[in-house]
Amino acid sequence: MVTVAKIGDLAADAGLRRIHLLAWRDLDDIEAGGSELHADRVARLWAEAGVDVTMRTSFSAGSPPAAVRSGYRVIRRGGRYMVFPRAVLAEMAGGHGPRDGLVEIWNGMPFLSPLWARRPRAAWIHQPHTDLWDRVLPPGRAAAGRAFERDVAPRLYRSTPVVTLSESVRRHLVEQFRLRPERIHVVPPGIDDRFGPSPEARDPEPLLVAVGRLTASKQFDRVIRVVAQLRERAAARLVIAGSGTERDRLESLVSELGAEDWCVLAGRIDDDALAALYQRAWALVSASTAEGWGMTITEAAACGTPSVVSDIAGHADAVADGETGHLAARDGDFVGALERLVVDQRHRERLGEAARTRAARLTWERTAYDTLAVLAGEVRRRHP
Repeated sequence: MVTVAKIGDLAADAGLRRIHLLAWRDLDDIEAGGSELHADRVARLWAEAGVDVTMRTSFSAGSPPAAVRSGYRVIRRGGRYMVFPRAVLAEMAGGHGPRDGLVEIWNGMPFLSPLWARRPRAAWIHQPHTDLWDRVLPPGRAAAGRAFERDVAPRLYRSTPVVTLSESVRRHLVEQFRLRPERIHVVPPGIDDRFGPSPEARDPEPLLVAVGRLTASKQFDRVIRVVAQLRERAAARLVIAGSGTERDRLESLVSELGAEDWCVLAGRIDDDALAALYQRAWALVSASTAEGWGMTITEAAACGTPSVVSDIAGHADAVADGETGHLAARDGDFVGALERLVVDQRHRERLGEAARTRAARLTWERTAYDTLAVLAGEVRRRHP
């Protein structure tokens, strides 16, 4: 069992007293998602273990330019694009203070640390943005971003230790980014203790949930249409928890389908309310087009709730198909898998119990230790 004390011992043995994290966004950002949650959980455990942690990120409306959260320092300066050069210049000038190790979170665009960072460093890549560029940028800029991420930047990172969340993403980084396989380390995310089973909380009528930022890449519109098809065969309600730029479009779709009585857009909810929602649900649904893992899947699993999700890299690691949930490629696959979970209680309970057992192995302490071990390994490689 990994404890905070063991994390502290590992950091002390490697001489990692001060670690800097470079990130595009932090957890207080209005568009924060799984990547930001992962960084926060790891940073707070490192800080609890005695490491001086500083996270540099972009400015977030409504948040102060500097703050202390959960024991680690957050510095927010620069916009969505300018955070990259400004963070690099600040690090080179010592503006964030001294450091013994550096972690950059490669979220589509890297901070190019191999060009300027001399002390031990590592990169975290939660998911390649290959297909996401077209969803967030105009065609020309999307093509440039995709080419830079896939063809240019990886050449600089061949010798950099990389942490990713799943074996399927690791394969992508080797095959598409041509990174060295021995330098890529798979460390799954953990699960907060608040997510646990509560059989008595389960809704008496079929309830499906979908959770995440309301963005085009998450395809919540597809989830709504799938549940609308399901309702032609079996009764079910849908709750979507999350906020984002797609809310207006989703509200229009709900109105267009006349789904107001069975589809609820709950907005962003706190962690306790989210745990309660997972406990009530019969199944979690995700039609996302790109995920490094799918943290909502294992959060629901910890509550004994199986999932029906899109068959993509990341999801294929978070779900054992046919054992803890179902992977679906086409809309008909979604409908068929959801129908079986709704009408077959024994099947639903078997998958839910298997999902809970599998999720119990995932802890943030283990995640924090194993990610730190990668950086500590780089220290030892440089100074054997």
